[in-house]
Amino acid sequence: MSVVRLIKGFWKDKYDLNRDVTMEAVWNRFCDTGRIGAFLFEWEEGKENRPDVYWDSDVAKWMEAAAYLLGKEKIPQVRERLEWLIDQIEKHQEPCGYFNLYFQMAEPQNRFTKQDAHELYCAGHLIEAAVAYYESCGEKRFLELMRKYADYIYEVFYVQKSASFCVPGHEEIELSLLRLYRATKEKRYLDLSMYFLNTRGTLPPNDKQRQNHLPVRKQQTAEGHCVRALYLYAAMADAALETRDDELSEACRNLFSDMITHKMYLTGGIGSTYTGECFTENYDLPNETAYAETCAAIAVILFCERMFKLEHSSRYADLAELELYNGMLAGLSLDGKAFFYENPLEITLAKRIQYDEGMVKLLGKVRLPITQRKEVFDCSCCPPNLNRMLASLERLLYSVEGRNVYIHQFADSEMEGDGIYVRVRTEYPISGKVEVVSRGADSVFIRIPGWCRNFSIDQEYTMEQGYAKVSEDGFAVEFDMMPEYVMANENVWDDADKIAVMRGPVVYCAEGIDHADALHKLYIDTKEIPQFEENAYFGIPVLKVNGYARRTGQGLYERWSNCMEKAQITLIPYCGFANRGESDMRVWLHFIA
Repeated sequence: MSVVRLIKGFWKDKYDLNRDVTMEAVWNRFCDTGRIGAFLFEWEEGKENRPDVYWDSDVAKWMEAAAYLLGKEKIPQVRERLEWLIDQIEKHQEPCGYFNLYFQMAEPQNRFTKQDAHELYCAGHLIEAAVAYYESCGEKRFLELMRKYADYIYEVFYVQKSASFCVPGHEEIELSLLRLYRATKEKRYLDLSMYFLNTRGTLPPNDKQRQNHLPVRKQQTAEGHCVRALYLYAAMADAALETRDDELSEACRNLFSDMITHKMYLTGGIGSTYTGECFTENYDLPNETAYAETCAAIAVILFCERMFKLEHSSRYADLAELELYNGMLAGLSLDGKAFFYENPLEITLAKRIQYDEGMVKLLGKVRLPITQRKEVFDCSCCPPNLNRMLASLERLLYSVEGRNVYIHQFADSEMEGDGIYVRVRTEYPISGKVEVVSRGADSVFIRIPGWCRNFSIDQEYTMEQGYAKVSEDGFAVEFDMMPEYVMANENVWDDADKIAVMRGPVVYCAEGIDHADALHKLYIDTKEIPQFEENAYFGIPVLKVNGYARRTGQGLYERWSNCMEKAQITLIPYCGFANRGESDMRVWLHFIA
């Protein structure tokens, strides 16, 4: 088994921030809201902090993150908290194996009767946390507790079929059972996961919201609730790899292609509407009301991670990279203490002003995302999801196939195991230069990003599915990081006559705080090349580009004239927006060709 270590640079800084600040911030807010105290099982009707159906999953993701961290270093307070939670689970788990905060305390008579009550979703996250603790630290107690729970679920759903529903409303347990199967080699966990996958879409209700509209092998288009969908697709890819199911693999490829071709924001965000947190129609990608949930970005990464194992194409690592730097990272404040659930691509503060008491906002009943990150949400799934992703980032950097090493993501790091050693030195994404030294590998495959127009390698290489194959022990790659203007497909009506700016994998946006003029007045001059400036505050360079601000007379309406005044436009990394106070923000801007 290979061990990967982050050494320094952008992602090491984010890893450290998560370990030192974000883990504590999430724990404290979970204490404030009653999530941690609920594990004492002292809540009764009439008391404050009534458990909710998803509380187990919120805490379980924090536990999973703790397991990853403890596998790399000693953090006494984190271990103490994790062990305390496991103590409470062991103490309050029923003899049959069942464990659920909400149903054991609030509705014990309704166990496994409500499809959308997140029981199996919560169980899945607890199972994943237990497997993570076992694999990272060799700890078996939590694993055995969750095996007992999984055995009970197997008996109820697979053997007796006595539950009121056949598949969970919110996918997740399918993924966890596959992880549990790999950790224990107990085939019943694989059988149960496949039962949930194979049953989905075969029984009513045949709704898209739960991805129940078609059997999984017949699904061709990304539909319904985005996080549920991507957890399902990740499980499908995992199952296809495990069972060598070509039909399931093909369904995964079709779903991936539909998503990236028709239903994904430039930032990697998915989910066009708050209503149902759903995919909508092709090219329906409104910027100001984008849902683009942080958890959905993480779910896309999980899907990509598994799809690469099915077929070694760089497009999966390309999308994972886009999510890492944009769709996912926008969910976390730069100080590591606050979070976005939704990640819009445009904010216009004037549209949020209530102009008379009792009157609706200017956009009527359209729900707008918040403009500043919050420390906790009623449904606080995204903060601990960031915890567990940032605590295990290194698993996305490399993979090993026989004696060949694949470098998927670029971070200053090293990988060692089974007689193979690889050291990567880079300041990416500030610089496009990546230096690689290897020992014991037959070949190193390094991804050439899809965004990269020009690159150089100082050794001989061949290209295979987007990866440069190098057989030398040492080489250097340099990617051209020249900023580029990007346009949307002509059918994306919200982005018509607008452009966005990217540098490498990073999407940029403009914020009102940097400009004297309102953002809707600004026009980028596409004949100008954006210039970058290193910026310690964002950790990623800021761009400056010349453009114009539109000018008119004093009348409300007047004869058209092309009156423009020169202006410099400042662009910051999209993941860093809304960290300097409330401000207008836009990814897509007007332009002059």
